[in-house]
Amino acid sequence: MTFLSILCALLIEQMKPLRADNPIYAEIKSLALRMETWFNAGHSTHGRMGWFLMMALLMVPTAAIYWVLRHYDWFLAAFAWNVLIVYLTLGFRHYSHYFTSIQLALNAGDEAAARALLAEWTRLDTVGMDASEIARLAVEKSLITTHRNVFGVFFWFLMPLGPAGAVMYRVAEHLARAWNEPEHMRNEAFGQFAARAYYWIDWIPVRLTAVAFAVVGNFEDAIYAWRNFAHRWSNEAIGIILSAGGGAMGVRLGSPLENAVKAQFVDATTVDVEVEQDVMPGEEPNIRALQSTVGLVWRALLLWMMLLLLLSSAAWLGGSP
Repeated sequence: MTFLSILCALLIEQMKPLRADNPIYAEIKSLALRMETWFNAGHSTHGRMGWFLMMALLMVPTAAIYWVLRHYDWFLAAFAWNVLIVYLTLGFRHYSHYFTSIQLALNAGDEAAARALLAEWTRLDTVGMDASEIARLAVEKSLITTHRNVFGVFFWFLMPLGPAGAVMYRVAEHLARAWNEPEHMRNEAFGQFAARAYYWIDWIPVRLTAVAFAVVGNFEDAIYAWRNFAHRWSNEAIGIILSAGGGAMGVRLGSPLENAVKAQFVDATTVDVEVEQDVMPGEEPNIRALQSTVGLVWRALLLWMMLLLLLSSAAWLGGSP
């Protein structure tokens, strides 16, 4: 049922994608904001209390409904509930229109339109960016978004928590951002627990996503980049995904800070500087990298689905008399 639930949810989303600004997400964001207002008294303990209460309010009903449907052997109703939860927690098509529009704009040579679309998508200042920089940021945003909205959801949906696990993952990801990234929340003790909780919840999914990128891409370069360059990002999870994804495609990802060349003084008596080229393998991002990203994501998705089909088949055969 797990495989069919994910497959049906993916097919439904392809036909009718759920917009990122839909009312359900808006209500969850509003609840997170109210939790912050009610509990934030400047201590990390209050953030922990708010986090657990938020999870309880959303996970307990999800799990209870699924348990009742399974307990009374309402198979079709339980299956429909699974499909609904996966459909609501997946985000494969939430932002794909941005990526596609940026790709079309760059192919047409309209860098101004591509910059405007990228700024709307990433909320970054894109003034003065050239085509290579636009392509790089679009590729990075796409890989990170795909992991958080698809592969991370897959992993936790497969766990014993089932649909409640998928809800937990997406809510934890939102709280880690909502309680840490806004200007008024940065360096606040309240959001520390949410960030740490999501780090551990996402620890295994991040590495499985990186492995999937390596398997369906250039395996050697992906593993090499992962092992040697992931630590250059301040966010470990993002570093793993982008280094492995970039290595798999043969594209050099990361900002100048992450891919900065190392400089060292070799003669203390002079001002001569020896620059050691120590950058990720691959080419600078270009328009072709956008198409490579599409192929990498779809191949990784097919890999996940094939593995899930094998696991589901083995479980079904193992349970047969």
